Amino acid sequence: MQALDTTIANVALPYMQGSVSASQDEIAWVLTSYIVAAAIMTPPTGFFATRFGIKRVLLVSICGFTIASMLCDAAQSLIQIVVFRCLQGALGAAIIPLTQTVMFNINTPERQGRAMSTFSIAIMAAPLLGPVIGGWLTSDYSWRAVFYINMPLGILAFIGTLVFLPETKVDYHFKLDWIGFGTLSLAVGALQISLDRGVEQDWFSSREIITEAVLSALAFYLFLVHVFTTRKPFIRPALFSDRNFIVGTIFTTVLGTTTYAALSLQPPFLQELMNEPSITAGLVMGPRGLGTIFSMLVAGRVIGQVLISA
Repeated sequence: MQALDTTIANVALPYMQGSVSASQDEIAWVLTSYIVAAAIMTPPTGFFATRFGIKRVLLVSICGFTIASMLCDAAQSLIQIVVFRCLQGALGAAIIPLTQTVMFNINTPERQGRAMSTFSIAIMAAPLLGPVIGGWLTSDYSWRAVFYINMPLGILAFIGTLVFLPETKVDYHFKLDWIGFGTLSLAVGALQISLDRGVEQDWFSSREIITEAVLSALAFYLFLVHVFTTRKPFIRPALFSDRNFIVGTIFTTVLGTTTYAALSLQPPFLQELMNEPSITAGLVMGPRGLGTIFSMLVAGRVIGQVLISA
């Protein structure tokens, strides 16, 4: 659900645009607001899980995400959709990292590679299949159906988590570096706003864009200074001494950039410039998911063999 919703609304944007009387730049916030909110709220997931327990945080995330989806379905204006999409992204941000934690905890080291690759099939295939499902729902029903589809899945996930996931230990004395979290969130948010509104405002000819860019740079500078001067920073610099962590971060960044850029631009290109219907725009993007699924299955077996050999 969480990964699917990053792209399922892509092909529905032209229909949403007409329904709420928004411009193309304004309706793009339906996608951006979700991704930015999820990106900002993902890092403190570890704090919430340690402080309140994995099961409780997962239940709140699933429930909040599903309710926010229903609010998106009922939204009557652009502002309402953007606000509810922010809630959807923020509340659902903990689902993927905590699910990965659960997967590691319930599998032995030699099975972790295969388990994570199987799990990652859904995480990577969902954004690629999102336009296909969104195109079908929009074409046969309405754009509101792309949010309504989360309700039955959310109820099923909530019940499954409540029944089968055991409670974990909590540490009520664990503290979050709020200064580090706040400055990083401000840097990411201001940067995203400046990038989104840059074309509309003619980039640095606009005082707004200059203000947002300066604010982002200043917040990121304060974040770096705080990280290297505090005793327990929000992100520990020691993480970057791990070669595997650095390589994984670089490849994830490249994958996310190339994947989401194409997924965001291709649907409006097909619908508005090529005059293709929403279902066709979705189907054209579907085959990318098949390659991802195949690669994940192969990667799971390779990782498992490497761990066994080691």
